Amino acid sequence: MSNPLLDTSDLPRFADIRPDHVMPALRQVIAGNRRKLDGLLASDKADFDSIVRPLESMEHELARVWSPVSHLQGVLGSADWREAYNNALPLLTEYGTELSQDVRLHDAYTRVAGTLDGDGTGPERSTVNHALRDFRLAGVDLPADKKERFKAIMQELAATKAKFEQNVQDASDAWKLGIDDLDELAGLPAQTIGRARADAAADGRDGWLLNLDYPTYDAVMRFADNRALRENFYHGWVTRASDEGANPDWDNSANIRRILELRLEASELVGFANYAEYSLATKMAASTDQVTDFLDELAARSREAASRELNELTELAGMSVEPWDLAYWLEKLKRAKYSVSDEELRPYFPAATVVAGLFALASRLYGLSISEVPGVETWHETVVYYRVSRDDGEVLGGFYADLHARSGKRSGAWVDDCVNRMRMAERAVLPVGFLVCNFPPPDEAGTALLGHDDVVTLFHEFGHMLHHLLTRIDYPSIAGINGVPWDAVELPSQFMENFAWSREVLERCSRHTDTGESLPASLFERLEQSRHTGAALGMLRQLEFALFDFHLHADFRPGGNTGPLDVLDRVRQEVALLEPPAYNRFSHSFGHIFAGGYAAGYYSYKWAEVLAADAFAAFEEAGIFDPATAARFRHEILEVGGSRDFMEAYVAFRGREPRLEALLRQHGIE
Repeated sequence: MSNPLLDTSDLPRFADIRPDHVMPALRQVIAGNRRKLDGLLASDKADFDSIVRPLESMEHELARVWSPVSHLQGVLGSADWREAYNNALPLLTEYGTELSQDVRLHDAYTRVAGTLDGDGTGPERSTVNHALRDFRLAGVDLPADKKERFKAIMQELAATKAKFEQNVQDASDAWKLGIDDLDELAGLPAQTIGRARADAAADGRDGWLLNLDYPTYDAVMRFADNRALRENFYHGWVTRASDEGANPDWDNSANIRRILELRLEASELVGFANYAEYSLATKMAASTDQVTDFLDELAARSREAASRELNELTELAGMSVEPWDLAYWLEKLKRAKYSVSDEELRPYFPAATVVAGLFALASRLYGLSISEVPGVETWHETVVYYRVSRDDGEVLGGFYADLHARSGKRSGAWVDDCVNRMRMAERAVLPVGFLVCNFPPPDEAGTALLGHDDVVTLFHEFGHMLHHLLTRIDYPSIAGINGVPWDAVELPSQFMENFAWSREVLERCSRHTDTGESLPASLFERLEQSRHTGAALGMLRQLEFALFDFHLHADFRPGGNTGPLDVLDRVRQEVALLEPPAYNRFSHSFGHIFAGGYAAGYYSYKWAEVLAADAFAAFEEAGIFDPATAARFRHEILEVGGSRDFMEAYVAFRGREPRLEALLRQHGIE
């Protein structure tokens, strides 16, 4: 097969795929899908087998061609891959909107729904109902001129969101700080200093070179004794891709305004008052008031504890604490109160040992066997592919793990689908995923050391991967994470974080690089005691983000005082305890809501935390490794995808609806 993107018989052929393969492959698949669709709709027959199964298969094939493209443009830092991705977005968006606005297809699905009333299975009904909902949200009933406008909005929105994300990446990659005096780096971990030395040498300069990737930024903010260095990094981080940044070509101000305008116009076209209402059509929350009431209640119940935490930090620091001081003095507080620091913990957590311990946990909870598969083509030498099987040998799927930061790679941590599960009469396809993090890269000896926060992040992302891999749903549109309400998607990931605080789990995940010993009980006890340090302040910070996102999308009107900086200022006055400097442009790099899938949905992290804390409480009540509880969680939550109402699924697991108190207790906020 001349175009490797079209070879979907196995894993992607990363060694062969090139940017110039993208457009020909997509055009061929989309043209073929259009012909197949016309053939399906030419028949008078409209049942699940004749309409829905073929369409699921067609969309699955297109997703398989697109997923490597979308992935590579985010992890390679290649201008050619970015150009190929950007060129493809209009084609994909046009086709997707065309499909969801097709009256013939909508009518066929409506007729299929009528045939399922008596004998359809739960997954079949859910597949059809989700599709009918999405037809409505895409404006299938609009007149022709408004349909065209909706399609144009979706195309422009996709391009603008991509530009937003790329501006953030370019601004991050371009920021560098040369250091000539080692004393200026006092307090930084040896691993960070060593990397800065190597980066300077690679750049042909003496001294040390600090980049604005997340591991370096985090290390500076938490450990640098040099307050001016911390403020310098803070300024660089919060002004990325903004009018306060170094390069006006990367300013996201206009992109943000346009994204908000387009979202509002699209929402109004299909009958919603604002984008927040539109967003909730696919979520658990029933109304915008329910979301804001939930966030306001959490803020009210957290504020007193956060105030106490800030006073304690101020007393320890002996001065007013600024935003660039917060993480630093929280580390100092941990050392002062609990004699524990992330740098003391880091030598216990070589990345390979943490991964092995995590896989052992998956085996204990769910009977999984996870093994590295050598020789699989990847996009970077540090990427590893793993096969996931049941203990009885049944293969469930696999995933790529790309764990370490490098130049050009998008910051953050995420899981994405490479292949979705599909099981049709003609074939069965197992799920495959991408697990991506930005941990410190290996040193010269090949060892990468993680902080405990990194361990928690890895457990979080692996929870998403389990949700993707353990699904038992055969229809791709509702398998794994697909079709799950966005405010429930984070439940499996945040649930898994709790195991990173288990002594027994951490013993399996740790091996000191010098002594080979696992994490001592005394050190774990100090770590556990420090768990709630700054938890209420962290809660308020996340609530600030969530309230900003939701109010912005609920209230935005072009030309008024409902722009991002106005809304952010009002939210901070109500919620924040630390006043940021005037140059802070956090919104300009808030990719979750302006480039990702969390627009008017960032509250999902907090709502899912409630679900996760309450779910983990069930494990604590029975014993955190209790086989029956783990089996019930797997069966009722991880396996069902979007095939049933999520609250029903949760109640089937827990026996009742979730309670807020579990989250407050977990954060030490009573």
